[in-house]
Amino acid sequence: MATTRNGASVRSPSTPTFPPSRQNSMPPPASPAGTPGGSKPNDYIYFDRSTAGFSDEVLPRAKAAQMKLEHYYKVAVDAAIERNTRRVELERRLQVDQTMSDDRKQRQLQQLGKKESTFLRLRRTRLGLSDFRTVKVIGKGAFGEVRLVQKTDNGKVYAMKLLNKEAMLQKDQLAHVRAERDVLAESVSDWIVQLYYSFQDPVYLYLVMEFLPGGDLMTMLIKYDTFSEDVTRFYMAECVLAIDAVHQLGFIHRDIKPDNILIDKDGHVKLSDFGLSTGFHKQHDSNYYQRLFESATGQSPANAAQASRNSVMVNPINLTMTNEQIQTWKANRRKLAYSTVGTPDYIAPEIFQQKGYGKECDWWSLGAIAFECLVGYPPFCSESTHDTYQKIMQWQYHLAFPDDVHLSRQAEDLVRRLITSADRRMNVPEIKKHPFFYGVDWATLRSIDAPFVPHLRSLTDTSYFPVNELEQVPEEVPAVAGDAAKDLAFLGYTFKRFSISSHAF
Repeated sequence: MATTRNGASVRSPSTPTFPPSRQNSMPPPASPAGTPGGSKPNDYIYFDRSTAGFSDEVLPRAKAAQMKLEHYYKVAVDAAIERNTRRVELERRLQVDQTMSDDRKQRQLQQLGKKESTFLRLRRTRLGLSDFRTVKVIGKGAFGEVRLVQKTDNGKVYAMKLLNKEAMLQKDQLAHVRAERDVLAESVSDWIVQLYYSFQDPVYLYLVMEFLPGGDLMTMLIKYDTFSEDVTRFYMAECVLAIDAVHQLGFIHRDIKPDNILIDKDGHVKLSDFGLSTGFHKQHDSNYYQRLFESATGQSPANAAQASRNSVMVNPINLTMTNEQIQTWKANRRKLAYSTVGTPDYIAPEIFQQKGYGKECDWWSLGAIAFECLVGYPPFCSESTHDTYQKIMQWQYHLAFPDDVHLSRQAEDLVRRLITSADRRMNVPEIKKHPFFYGVDWATLRSIDAPFVPHLRSLTDTSYFPVNELEQVPEEVPAVAGDAAKDLAFLGYTFKRFSISSHAF
């Protein structure tokens, strides 16, 4: 406030004006420390922090702006911490290395600085579908597809997974897709498919991963019917290390099955498809997205009745069976893998019960896969998924080895100690010490020769994928306007790996 010579009070031009309803609507707060006598200036304004006076359109926008700002600064701070950590780690390694000259140490520090600068430029680059050339569709899923692509600027080959946003919103898959992205982004393990980039547009989410040209274990089982115990031992041992790598990241896969066990160019396995995994983070819980929609839009999503679930649900889907039940099951196995229902053949009973479970559920799945490798079909294979579910829930009465399949005592005991109640199921140390794995050198397993090595004609060879069964699609994705409120659910999905040049195929 300013005072004129005649004593009249006028408001300073720099002092903002506020609506009367927003001023002095709260009682004066307690006097701050240090104020003589607790007095306030005459022009002191009190603000009502309530949102009652705002319109319904302002609140969602304010919430969206808050989330975007918080995410922006979190990413910036995390990136700075990561850069500093990499620098400190390199300096520590160089400091203890007495064999390296000071000049060479300085050059390594300079190389790291150049690499960091390149990565910063990459982070500022906006990736899109136009940066990749589609070679072929190599897989179909319930919510999208997998394409073999080449990056247009350097010709490197990747597998690109496309996930339809609208389909995932309708099917309440937000928590699952976030968990998959987080597992792949956090992992640097040789046992898990490497993620290089993730980005999005109004229609799709994109995961750009390493291309594993050997196909998957399901294709091999369909082709060879059964494996010998030696071959089964190799793949199951590698799966043990792969599942353990997921658990060490703090995640549970929950969907271990032959479809998700991929074969790399050297014949070794890697786990993929973490769409049902969980790390028990808030963004891996469907309730988080339910609350997000309510706060951002003031209303629940259309599928609010099912939004609270965050577990594997199996809806009945009947498969017409003939007398040759196993052969018909195999004929439908690929089709079932592409459906929204999926197959419950490898899912542990405690997941269906929804009473809480831990990483033990993944070892049940491994036991079911080992049974299939040795026998030729899963242990609870039935005419319908509903019957399979019933057999799994009563596994004590339905787990049986056929008389015409002759297995060693060690192989049968391994399966029985994995397909059992969760409290009696073997853990990693017990599995490694099991007699079935006698002679396995766990430390060098990935460096030995695999029983099957894919023979590749080119970098883009897809002969180990059922591409002839898949409808090929154009590269362009139709442009559709996005829903700003729903896009908040995918905030923070973008990712670029720091060491992007190390493993591309």
